[in-house]
Amino acid sequence: MGIEELLRNTRRVRRPTRGLSGVLSVAVMTRPFPCPHGRCIYCPGGPDRGTPQSYIGREPALMRAMHVGYDPYEQVRLRIAQYEAMGYEVSKIEVVVMGGTFLAAPPDYQEKFITSIYLAASRYPGLKPSATPPLEEAQLENETARVRVVGLTIETRPDWSREKHVDLMLRYGATRVELGVQSIYDDVLKRVRRGHSARDVVEATRILKDAGYKVVYHIMPGLPGSDPDRDIAMVRELFENPDFRPDMLKIYPTLVVEGTELYAMWRRGEYRPLSDEEAVELISEFYRYIPKWVRVIKIQRDIPAQLIAAGPRKGNLRELVERRALEKGIEIRELRYREVGRQKLFRGVEPRKIIITREYYEASRGTEVFLAAEDPSANTVVGILRLRIPSEHAHRPDIATK
Repeated sequence: MGIEELLRNTRRVRRPTRGLSGVLSVAVMTRPFPCPHGRCIYCPGGPDRGTPQSYIGREPALMRAMHVGYDPYEQVRLRIAQYEAMGYEVSKIEVVVMGGTFLAAPPDYQEKFITSIYLAASRYPGLKPSATPPLEEAQLENETARVRVVGLTIETRPDWSREKHVDLMLRYGATRVELGVQSIYDDVLKRVRRGHSARDVVEATRILKDAGYKVVYHIMPGLPGSDPDRDIAMVRELFENPDFRPDMLKIYPTLVVEGTELYAMWRRGEYRPLSDEEAVELISEFYRYIPKWVRVIKIQRDIPAQLIAAGPRKGNLRELVERRALEKGIEIRELRYREVGRQKLFRGVEPRKIIITREYYEASRGTEVFLAAEDPSANTVVGILRLRIPSEHAHRPDIATK
């Protein structure tokens, strides 16, 4: 099936929540590369199975990537075209680079990949050029293009977020970094063969924050060696301990997928994952400790339920979690829930008196300043601004520490 036929088959259905911020997300997948540390026991996919590490081949973003042979230019072009076919006006996009540890890919591949992202946005709907200009030229061209890349997110590991990696991501124009933290318990990380430590998480977070990045943690409740009490304590520690304090979270309950070592453990009776009900109860408790300056981007992986051997299968897990939290009298303070568009659309709540609030908190040896235009009485936020006074350990010469 060609791109034109694929677009003809695109359902003209707009998600009411997509694009509420004025920015549309475009996921771009790298071709399969092995992870630099090996394979975690829960991880499906990988080059030997024809997919990027940790993906099974049925995720929407991966299916789009496979359709165009993992070409980043064509992935961006196709996704923008799909948005337009659904009735969206596309002018600003946030690109998320997915597919494993991007910074472990060959340097030439990285540079061409990122350059192609900017080119595809700038020259949309044009076809891929025969020659690729330097990265800096592509970035400059995009500054005045009709479709601008206003955000670039790169997924990586804590042990691949050292100073040299951070400098490279800044050159690429990245604005946000997602860290595959999964757990802050060293015994759990060792048991699942994650290949990094809690100390790596602390150091990566500080280096990234001191370089001006927004930091996202991926966490996995229900891992072997953990339990609900430890998982709740982990989330509490994430926000009470200034060594962590990420700006955003993605919560991925542990899933058992065929072909993984965890699947073999489950079959032998050595591991029991969370049920749907247990996941809802557990994650709803997390909201007691998630502060107002954190955005919970996502709950649950994009894996079709029929491919999950065991573990939470509900596609509307987030909705169930929020409902359960409210039933228990837990105030939901995280940003996504409180966004003005969502509050109005789903709950009929509109702000009446908007004020500017300011909150200071220590994080990674520096000071964060969180400004919000909000109506606290309606639990609604209209806009935010994150500022940081970096630590004295900031490595960038262009970052003032005082």
